[in-house]
Amino acid sequence: MTNSSNIAPDAKTAMGWMHTARFLTTAAQLDQLPEVSVPEIAFVGRSNAGKSTCINTLTQQKQLAFASKKPGRTQHINLFALGKQGVTDAVLADLPGYGYAAVSRSDKLRWQRVMLNYLVSRPSLTAIVLLCDPRLGLTELDEALLEAVRPRVEQGLKFLVILTKADKLTRSEQAKALSITRLNAGGGEVRLFSALKKQGVEDVAQLLWQWAHPPVDQAAHADAAQAQAQDLPQAGEPPQQG
Repeated sequence: MTNSSNIAPDAKTAMGWMHTARFLTTAAQLDQLPEVSVPEIAFVGRSNAGKSTCINTLTQQKQLAFASKKPGRTQHINLFALGKQGVTDAVLADLPGYGYAAVSRSDKLRWQRVMLNYLVSRPSLTAIVLLCDPRLGLTELDEALLEAVRPRVEQGLKFLVILTKADKLTRSEQAKALSITRLNAGGGEVRLFSALKKQGVEDVAQLLWQWAHPPVDQAAHADAAQAQAQDLPQAGEPPQQG
């Protein structure tokens, strides 16, 4: 993207950017994930919260994110590249759904550890999108996830709770769910979303575009801090490749 400001683009631009999403890689373990030098946005949520549908609706691709016929059985982290003309300027990470009863306890614990390690330690992670069915509200697992990432959020990690399947609620129920979730989200953004009615789709796409394209001064500051931390020269020669 040539636009380096953080002013929200129009909906057409944001949706066009989301539509560039393409499969990058899949990994069963954190050490199998490639290093990423662009902003990475992770989608997380309980099984059956509508995560795959949300990703496919945002990217306008019917089968980009795969929803297993047996919820809770998809146990890989899938990465998708975003960016026009084949130039990647952001990455979406689709994490396995959690909390489904049919999965064995050992599998649940293993994946909770993998997800927790990813959310706490992934260097390129810029934002987290938590998918939540507003009819159920934030569950204990959702709240445990929020608590685990709180230190990173306080350090600047962006956070969005998407209330999926909003079309199943009346207007008053939507307003109530929005209000309650905002209180529980610890300062994160909250949006109502309906794949069926296309409610909130453009708004979320514009927000994700903003998060993936920080202002020039902020990005330059981050680059300088990273270069200093790695003891790399900031002038006189190009930075080393990772």
